[in-house]
Amino acid sequence: MVSAALKLEPELEALPAAEPLARRTEIALRNVSVAYPMGREGVKTVLSGIDLEIAAGEFVAVLGETGCGKSTMLRLILGQEFPSGGCVEVDGKPVKRIDARCGYVPQKYSLFPDRTVLGNVMYGPENVKSGMLGRLRPSYRKFKRELRAEATMYLQRMGLQTQDLSKYPHQLSGGMQQRVAIAQALLMRPPVLLMDEAFSALDPSTRANLQEQLHAIWQESRPTVVFVTHNTQEALLMGSRLILLGRYQEEQSHRNNVLLDMKIPPSRLPFSRRTYSNEFQELHDYVKQIAYKSSSMNREEDAAQPLTLEGNLR
Repeated sequence: MVSAALKLEPELEALPAAEPLARRTEIALRNVSVAYPMGREGVKTVLSGIDLEIAAGEFVAVLGETGCGKSTMLRLILGQEFPSGGCVEVDGKPVKRIDARCGYVPQKYSLFPDRTVLGNVMYGPENVKSGMLGRLRPSYRKFKRELRAEATMYLQRMGLQTQDLSKYPHQLSGGMQQRVAIAQALLMRPPVLLMDEAFSALDPSTRANLQEQLHAIWQESRPTVVFVTHNTQEALLMGSRLILLGRYQEEQSHRNNVLLDMKIPPSRLPFSRRTYSNEFQELHDYVKQIAYKSSSMNREEDAAQPLTLEGNLR
């Protein structure tokens, strides 16, 4: 629960209550633990006793320092990795393999080098439909025309120009390739979208633009999004819910990795101005304090020189 010291601004207190999201559980992690054997060093525990339910339509931002298990959690939901203990469910079914229900945008993009930008984005839906319709049927040609128009629309929303659509990946900057990868995932319209530091390679201006575009797309179609980031401001700006993870600590093995699980208050301000509100700044500081208090850096400083939390934050 957010500190009682945090108060909504008057303009936010007057905000009408948002329509409740569907309470159907889309993703569930039930007493999930992940540990890796380390030879003579024993076992390295990354996640321990994680119990989370994510409702359909939520935009969950997962925040935490390096090594706390954020990307591991995404891989568990995707089916790319499996827990050492507990179980992971998507749409009420145990995750046993990589499933088309989940779209995935990794931190390091992966595009087909022999396909154009447009060809890369169209590949997934085209491949799914070709088996059912057959590439020679008139219905398939109509489908492909519609798909091309939709792919072009998503690429343009991601900031690419018409002349970029016929280029190959090697002709694009890293940031542009990442935008293509995001459009590729969105075009598949997965009920669950998993994004692992998807904006980290982008310059600040492009990042801000894509944050707004992705948030608008989420509001339009309401997929369930799990969005991993290191950036506190980005997490609070994008998400409808924040999960803050901390590194597993052997000395506190009775506790799980979840430091904070909270709903993010909605805002009526324009997207580009939300970070300037007093409420946002207070919430940002609150989350940063919790994150820093439990961080490995803070524990190392404490061991070297005892300081108060307030002293560390100066």
